[in-house]
Amino acid sequence: MTELTMGPIYYLWDGPKWRDFYLRVADEAPVDRVVLGETVCSKRQHFIEPHLVEVVERLERAGKTVVFSSLALVTLERESRFVRDLIETSHHQIEANDLSAIGLIKGRGHLIGPLVNVYNGATARLLAQRGAERICLPPELPFASVSQIAAAATGAMLEVFAFGRIPLAISARCAHARSKGNTKDNCQFVCGEEPDGLSLKTLDRQSFLVLNGVQTMSHTCQALVSELEEMRDAGIRSLRLSPQDCDMVGVAKTFREVLDRRIDPESALDQLRAIYPTAPFSNGFHHAKEGAAWIAKAKNAGFAH
Repeated sequence: MTELTMGPIYYLWDGPKWRDFYLRVADEAPVDRVVLGETVCSKRQHFIEPHLVEVVERLERAGKTVVFSSLALVTLERESRFVRDLIETSHHQIEANDLSAIGLIKGRGHLIGPLVNVYNGATARLLAQRGAERICLPPELPFASVSQIAAAATGAMLEVFAFGRIPLAISARCAHARSKGNTKDNCQFVCGEEPDGLSLKTLDRQSFLVLNGVQTMSHTCQALVSELEEMRDAGIRSLRLSPQDCDMVGVAKTFREVLDRRIDPESALDQLRAIYPTAPFSNGFHHAKEGAAWIAKAKNAGFAH
């Protein structure tokens, strides 16, 4: 049985929208695990704090496993205290998104997020020895590397980033605020004006990247649907869906239908494109090509009814 994980929301959504998203996930989404919390920018944390207890209780009543995400980049003493307090006081598992969080966890069972560079079996094995029970591999890894890490018998369950704009980089500076004439310290939370990120274009007016506060993401949305069978054959038992500003319950249902062999990948892609029409799909990294590429598979290739 392949599990589905709903990753953390990388974007800034206002509190009620954030709460309602997770309440619907609790009631309707066929996911096994939900990662909560702020990953990108510590200044956003206060938007979700008033709703956190309600969301956790609702998710757990629905039978979902709740995990808390740590920050991907710690640059301030305030952020260091936040990560330390999260690890010391939380009764839930923590997903580490940088090496400092891994050091603080000190052997306690935890997860590794896709922002940590796990590029080979030796790294995965070391992290597992330090307490990592699940590792979401970086989305830029080609399938050849994914299968090699899976074959290394690391002891940790491996997860693949199967849907969502790809997180590419994170910075101490906020290009999103700067693009609107603000500084990071006085950003006015302008990133909330684009709940699916601020699209960037090249000089030729081609869509290129997306800004999300201090984070840079792909313009395209990774959609590994035709590749599910080969990943399952390689031993991957968990897939991550990264929330976008679309019907993520519908996305989760579509992936579950493919995994249960109730629809074929081609039909699933049609459904996903209808759910999330604002971003072109890509799977280039998986096929060892440029990440924005779309590599079409032969109809029904690798799919058995």
